[in-house]
Amino acid sequence: MLSPSATILVVDDARHLRESLAQLFSSNGYRVLEAADGDEALAVLAHQQPDVILLDLNMPHRDGLSTLTAIKSHPSTQAIPVVILTSFGGSDQTITAMKTGAYDYITKPFDMDQLLHMVTRAAEVHRLSRELDRLRASQPVREPDNNGLIGHHPTMREVFKLIGKVASSDATVLITGESGTGKELVARAIHRHSARASFPLITVNCAAIPEGLLESELFGHEKGAFTGALQLKPGRFEEAAGGTVFLDEIGELPVGLQVKLLRVLQDHTFERLGGKQPVHVDFRIVAATNRNLHQLVKEGRFREDLFYRLDVVQIEVPPLRVRRSDIPELAAHMLHRYQRTDSKEGMSFDDDALRLLMAYQYPGNVRELEHMIQRAALLSPGPLITREHLPELTGDSKSESSNPDLEELLKLPLEEATLAFERILITRAMTRGGGNKSEAARILGIHRQTLYAKLEELGLRESD
Repeated sequence: MLSPSATILVVDDARHLRESLAQLFSSNGYRVLEAADGDEALAVLAHQQPDVILLDLNMPHRDGLSTLTAIKSHPSTQAIPVVILTSFGGSDQTITAMKTGAYDYITKPFDMDQLLHMVTRAAEVHRLSRELDRLRASQPVREPDNNGLIGHHPTMREVFKLIGKVASSDATVLITGESGTGKELVARAIHRHSARASFPLITVNCAAIPEGLLESELFGHEKGAFTGALQLKPGRFEEAAGGTVFLDEIGELPVGLQVKLLRVLQDHTFERLGGKQPVHVDFRIVAATNRNLHQLVKEGRFREDLFYRLDVVQIEVPPLRVRRSDIPELAAHMLHRYQRTDSKEGMSFDDDALRLLMAYQYPGNVRELEHMIQRAALLSPGPLITREHLPELTGDSKSESSNPDLEELLKLPLEEATLAFERILITRAMTRGGGNKSEAARILGIHRQTLYAKLEELGLRESD
């Protein structure tokens, strides 16, 4: 059962029914609000946000259908699940209510346990929806000045030129480069400078979503398509209507979905999971990968026809180590951003710290530099960042110094030594990959799922 903080709004002109439902839900830990008709319900909603609304269709004054339309047309209430209370489950009125956006309906007289189960499920769906919105809001797009793309090195100037050339077209763009180089920032810059800029940019990380959920995430699903599919859900392609879909880590896309994506690239038409009706949506595709797609094609892990569909225009983002002259500007920009976040002002690097930053190889690229600057800003008690605040560059890092050296490993039993050595290799690969598991798996030459299993076996967390 949900916590007592979950709130139910019961809207019905029959007072005895409202009181009976209020007793049912309050005895099961819910907070209950009541309204005798649609006007009263909308007045309540102007000041309070319930988790679920129980709405009778046949009421005097403002009826249920009119009330439902008002609820679903207002941004602050449209996400609240509405369960319809009706005496005629198959009536045109009930069907219209479901088409208007009702979560479900139940016919009078109803089984109280069934209703309680339905409301519990609806409240949980609403809670998960709010949690997803909260997580998305807590991860705002980082778009500082210069679109987040900073650099005067010739290789970066070529990237800027290509962005300018392709942005105004609808050509599919494939962005390549090592993990952490800023491929997503390039995708955002392309979208921002395109004619589609006023429409959504929808990002899908093909490696971060489990394979079993990825098809539904991309194409959406019909109500009843699978267990738990309680209502129709548009996919990310539909959400991007008029805008751009950014498919990050496209090299991780399962082969089965590659066939479906090929059709989408050809005519922008697809079916939702469990559906038969074709859906046509206008959007642009931008994809990115840190993998060698040519090699994946040779290995039979990536379709050749899909590769050529994606590779209309390719933009290669250079690794940080080949554009070292951009490091001081990047570091200063990142430091300025963290100063604003942590209410610190006037911070800067001394010459020794800058020399260390310039000399490092950055296997994790710009993402690794960003983590390094953030940590240094936190470690520094004063306005000046020195070499002591960059332990990973001076050999004083706890993660490096706490690892046993080869001589120590040779003193251990074989099984212990093997586990210790695996721990060292995985920790270093995760560090070099900037915390990106797919990149760490690539560095180690193992499958991503194998890495997950090893992390679990060794008890390693990302913070390690």
